[in-house]
Amino acid sequence: MPFANYKFPEGILDHARKEEIVHRTTDLFVEYFGEAVRPYTMVLVEEVADGGWGRADEILTLEKMGLPPGRT
Repeated sequence: MPFANYKFPEGILDHARKEEIVHRTTDLFVEYFGEAVRPYTMVLVEEVADGGWGRADEILTLEKMGLPPGRT
């Protein structure tokens, strides 16, 4: 079963963008593995609380990335 797990800062994606990610990721798996994988493809879009993730030993926030909180 193809599986993709995306994590985004909380509040930057609205429902339509999440849906687009699911559709486009599913289409990508179908392109690689064939139409038979479509019903078995799982895409998980998770939101991480602001400041709940980091990179290169630094906690990242929307403010540090120059993004307003709750952006959609």
